[in-house]
Order: sequence, then structure tokens, then C-alpha cells
Amino acid sequence: MPGGKRGLVAPQNTFLENIVRRSSESSFLLGNAQIVDWPVVYSNDGFCKLSGYHRADVMQKSSTCSFMYGELTDKKTIEKVRQTFDNYESNCFEVLLYKKNRTPVWFYMQIAPIRNEHEKVVLFLCTFKDITLFKQPIEDDSTKGWTKFARLTRALTNSRSVLQQLTPMNKTEVVHKHSRLAEVLQLGSDILPQYKQEAPKTPPHIILHYCAFKTTWDWVILILTFYTAIMVPYNVSFKTKQNNIAWLVLDSVVDVIFLVDIVLNFHTTFVGPGGEVISDPKLIRMNYLKTWFVIDLLSCLPYDIINAFENVDEGISSLFSSLKVVRLLRLGRVARKLDHYLEYGAAVLVLLVCVFGLVAHWLACIWYSIGDYEVIDEVTNTIQIDSWLYQLALSIGTPYRYNTSAGIWEGGPSKDSLYVSSLYFTMTSLTTIGFGNIAPTTDVEKMFSVAMMMVGSLLYATIFGNVTTIFQQMYANTNRYHEMLNVRDFLKLYQVPKGLSERVMDYIVSTWSMSKGIDTEKVLSICPKDMRADICVHLNRKVFNEHPAFRLASDGCLRALAVEFQTIHCAPGDLIYHAGESVDALCFVVSGSLEVIQDDEVVAILDHFPK
Repeated sequence: MPGGKRGLVAPQNTFLENIVRRSSESSFLLGNAQIVDWPVVYSNDGFCKLSGYHRADVMQKSSTCSFMYGELTDKKTIEKVRQTFDNYESNCFEVLLYKKNRTPVWFYMQIAPIRNEHEKVVLFLCTFKDITLFKQPIEDDSTKGWTKFARLTRALTNSRSVLQQLTPMNKTEVVHKHSRLAEVLQLGSDILPQYKQEAPKTPPHIILHYCAFKTTWDWVILILTFYTAIMVPYNVSFKTKQNNIAWLVLDSVVDVIFLVDIVLNFHTTFVGPGGEVISDPKLIRMNYLKTWFVIDLLSCLPYDIINAFENVDEGISSLFSSLKVVRLLRLGRVARKLDHYLEYGAAVLVLLVCVFGLVAHWLACIWYSIGDYEVIDEVTNTIQIDSWLYQLALSIGTPYRYNTSAGIWEGGPSKDSLYVSSLYFTMTSLTTIGFGNIAPTTDVEKMFSVAMMMVGSLLYATIFGNVTTIFQQMYANTNRYHEMLNVRDFLKLYQVPKGLSERVMDYIVSTWSMSKGIDTEKVLSICPKDMRADICVHLNRKVFNEHPAFRLASDGCLRALAVEFQTIHCAPGDLIYHAGESVDALCFVVSGSLEVIQDDEVVAILDHFPK
């Protein structure tokens, strides 16, 4: 069944997500490879700290770091760096650069081109490591007259932490590979994505919960679960022994499919509490073991094959027949997935009818079991003439007969007639019709009928009497969503281009998946002023806690600002501002990243506020 792909795992720029944010200990720049002189479009905090430059000072400067060159910078090295950029190659250099305060520092500079899905170089990644302690220390007034060993000892003492960051690397390797770029960032190559709009990467043996195969497989499991919910109570109540090879093979196939489903569930992604797709195999296994594994395992045991043997003890056979009822617990897994269809009126109506019929089927099996238990007194080996089974046998002309040679009672209605009559009785009772041609006579039958009437009145009132109310409640929660979806008619009427139409629909669906149709403004309008301010502070707590602009703000100031804040969701690929537009609001990027585009070229990549 659909896992809700859109909105939860919308295409995203996974480069910044997986590289920039996972390499906080590295110092690096990103340069645009499509523009002359390869201007810097992103600089992380590590580089700013290492070079002494503010991020605003570095943006749009050359990725070759020409602004850090000085009189001692080797000219040949400068030329090799430019050639590496010109030829879109990977290389590494030891170069002497100058910080903002003009302090000379030896850097180990690594350059790696980043290609998109079309194998076109779109970015350059430049990483920097301070290796001054391994080079001839720079002589200054404080070190004049010192020996080389003494100066090196002083450098090691002042920069001991650098030893933990520096990793040996073969300087001659210039082959462009994903693993090379991962090595530059000290990351595993398995988490290094291409710089493009793409779905989350998953290991080869992991199945995405929203893929076409998993959707089809879930529908197969749904159908087999309903088959189990129907056949298990019938087989247990009517004590059927699967001697028919066709039915035995069918039930065995169902058991095998349920077993395969267990294996697949150990390799299927799921949506985490934060809306993210969990693809880590270990987390998937732990989640499944904690939730549905035990129930799924009990439901796929081959009880029917055990009961098929003729020499199985009657008590053991009854035990295994009763254990088959555990399979009904799989209906809980079906119920948890039906929320994807509750916005469709037809699906709800079909679901209610199926629930009503399933309950009637279960009650029919119990009704027959009561009659079968009471029709023959095992102590006196006599027939109970007041049992509904005895009365039914007389009415349809198949009475019970006593076989004196075998000492047992034989005859009576066939199992098909017994089931149809039982279902007929439960249906007439649940719908409060009650024709009376089949009626309870014994005390146990009357007690069960009373319980069934209570259940029937509840089901009747809930399902049939309040169908309108159910639809009203359903559409009250999804009315805004359906109103938003009316934009499809607008898009068709005015022949909006396909690309723009998809952007509009992606925005609507992804916004709905995040808000679940809840109108935040309407909820806040119900609350008093003080409570509304507290809620707004909670909703914007991430901005207040992590953005430096609010660190010294008082509680009263934060409460006043929080009430004025508005949370806006932008779908992937949305344009926030165009050049020349008047900006009438101050925006804080809480999650995700933005690209600044000029003349169809990325000139800057903006991450969210500092952590």
C-alpha cells in the first residue's frame, strides 16, 4: 500500500545535506565551475576560522584563493593550481597562503571537481589543512636565533591539535573518483551523492516503502490477510481438516508468502517520527523486531499441514486449530495502513461494509460452535431437542440419527447449510430485523444472542446510522486539502506548462503532508494572548535557540517576536525571491538550503543559520 512518497521524501539537494553538514571538522570551499575564475559559492565555518576571513569576505572570490596569496607564495604552485582548475582535475598541493591578518601559514590544499548526473563538472571542492608544523617554521622576531629543532618543538606545542586532523594521503593520485572526493572530506564513499536533485540513496538490498514493487506486494498481503480472516475462524469452528490437496496447497502458499513478507520487512524502509525516510539496515531491523515481528511469525506457522495428518491426536489438532486465530492479529497491520485512504469516501464506505460482513462472519462461526457443542450431550450421549441445530435439521429434512453399531450420532445438515444458516441468523440479528425462523432456545444461546444484539446495535448505529456523520467528519479535516486540489482545473483551463504544474502540485502535496490539514492560525486564534505567545515561542524555538541574533534577547522580546513570525514551507525547486522585487519580510532558513542564481548560474549556496 502506498507509503506516502510525496511530501515525505521529496527530491532534495542531497549534496549539502550529506557533505557540508557531515563534515563540520573539515575546512573547505565550494566554487562554481561554470563561471570564469571559479567564484566561491559556499564557505564553511572551518575555513573562516582557519583563514580569519568572514564568510561575506570570501563569497564570490576566486576558489584558487588568490586573495590569500603573498610575496612568499610559490609562483609555480600558483600556476599548477590554475591548471588544475582549467583542466577540471583532482590534485593536491602544499602552498603558503596568508591569513586575513597577513600571517603566513602552510596549507595542504586539495582540489576535487564535482560532477552532476550528466558527468558535467558543476562545482569545485577545495579543502585545506594547516601543515605549518611539518614545514620549516616561519621565522619571526620571537624565534630569531633559535635552532631548527627548537622552532619545530615550539610549533608542535602550539599546534598539537592539528596532528589529530592531518591524515596521510598520496599526493600523486589525481584520478577523479567518488572515493577520492570522499577521502578529501574524510567521509565514506557510500554517503557521497552526486550534486543533483535526487531521491535518498539506499543500500542495494534495501527496498523503498513507496516503490511500485512494495505497493503491489502490500496489496497482495492485504488480500491474503482478509482471506485468512475469513478462513481461519471457519476452519476452527467447523473443525475442518484440510485433506483436500488443493486447499492444503493454497494455505501452504499463503504461509510461504507471509514468511517472505517477514524477510522483506527486514529490508524495507520506513518513515521516522520526524518525517524522514529511515534506510539504515540496523534501524530497520530493530524497528520491525519491536513492532510486528512476533505477530507475523506466529501467523505464518504451518498449522494446516500439521492438522492434515490423520494420526495427529485430537487434542493437539484442536490446539493447533485454535492457534490459527493468532493470524487475525495481522488485521492490525492492515488497519494502520488504511489511513492513506480515509480521505476517499468510497474507500471508507467499502471498508465499513467489509468490517460489518467480517464481524457477522466471526459471530456466525461462534454461533455454530455453541450449537455444535450443545446439540449432543457427551455425558448421556443423547440429542438435545431444544438446540437450534436439531430444529434446523428437522426443518430442512436432514434429522440426526443414532448409529447403534458405532454408538454415535450421524446425519444432520451439511456444513454448507450450517454456515449459511449461521450467517443468516447473525445478519438478521445485527441489522435488528430478526425473522425468528432461527431462534436461540438454550441458556447459552440466549446469552450469546444478547451479547450479539448489543454488538449489533453498536455496529448498526455506528456504520449505517452515522455514515453521513463519518463523511462529514472526514471532509471537515480534508476540506482544505480538496479545495487546494481544485487548482488542477485551473492548471488545465489555462494550459499551464507541465513543469510549472508539477511544481504547484508538489507544493500543495508536500505542504499538506507537513501540516496534515491543520490550520495553525485558526488554532492560535482560539487561545488567549498569553497562551498564544507561549505556543508561538515553542513553534519557533529552533530559530530562537540557534540563531545568534536572538541569544541576548529577553523573554518578553522573544514572545513579542514569536507572535509575529509566520512559518512558510517551500517545496524543492521553489523560487523565493526574484531580482528586483521589493523585500518586505526578514526570512530565517530553519531547514534545508537555498541557492542564489544569476544568469542561470549558481553564485552562492546558503545553508540554514549556524548551529
